[in-house]
Amino acid sequence: MANAERLQKVLASAGVGSRRACEDLIFRGRVTVDGKVAQLGDKVDADTAEIYVDGQRVIVDQNLVYLAFNKPRGVVSTMADEKGRTALAEFLDRVDQRVYHVGRLDTDSEGLLLLTNDGSLAHKLMHPSYGVPKTYVLEVPGPLPRSVGRQLLAGVELDDGPAKVDKFRLIDAFGRSAQIEVVIHEGRNRIVRRLMDAVGHPVNRLVRTAIGPIRLGDLKPGRTRRLTNAEVGALFKAVGE
Repeated sequence: MANAERLQKVLASAGVGSRRACEDLIFRGRVTVDGKVAQLGDKVDADTAEIYVDGQRVIVDQNLVYLAFNKPRGVVSTMADEKGRTALAEFLDRVDQRVYHVGRLDTDSEGLLLLTNDGSLAHKLMHPSYGVPKTYVLEVPGPLPRSVGRQLLAGVELDDGPAKVDKFRLIDAFGRSAQIEVVIHEGRNRIVRRLMDAVGHPVNRLVRTAIGPIRLGDLKPGRTRRLTNAEVGALFKAVGE
């Protein structure tokens, strides 16, 4: 292998730990490369090797980028917009690689978008067969009867077929408004808004707070951050890798 380097060096470069700590992981049999338990002295090609530590994928290809972005309201979920509206590329001037958004948020919605140049992972995260859940916090007109949660969990008939949420939680109720959290793994266009319309409580504000194991946290609107190795590994685990 022309590009081969010692495994502990590759792991250290990927941020797993110091070179000595990575040697200890290898010695204890906690590292696998392409499905085989690694040994001290092994060399790998970081561009092609599939490396796992304690069963979690470690991304060692330095060309792969995984970002979390907090999309503000009014921004379209495209890299550029032919109508001149504010688009994602305007927030990515510090990102050298060309990245793509994983899924969409409609223009009036806010919150977490994932951006990456890993096409294989992006496809799996978006494909409904992998069932990666997405969490939303919604503000809707109140008061909110208990029957609304039961309806959403049981399923609602929409014009393109039935749909339901995986989880429902009332966060707060204040006067004529209520704040709820829903989890859904479907990816149909505007599915959350259409579900809430169907039960008579149209969305006033929608914020996506999580995609699978990745949480929005305190990331400010319009800002990006690189996912940690643990977060990237958790994404691979979420799609069965």
